[in-house]
Amino acid sequence: MKDYHFCATCINFETYKADGKTRYRCKRLGYETKPDYKFNCWEPKENVQKLLEKDREK
Repeated sequence: MKDYHFCATCINFETYKADGKTRYRCKRLGYETKPDYKFNCWEPKENVQKLLEKDREK
């Protein structure tokens, strides 16, 4: 199974611009993160959930 568990695939991950730079933030934890970070509170986005289900069926 592919590894989808990282911040960019979580429903709490948001991207915004500040000081002319792209920033990444976790809405749940309340601080900046990076797309490839991993935390135990990960909650996959709907499209990722579908991919995980599809992988499980194989």
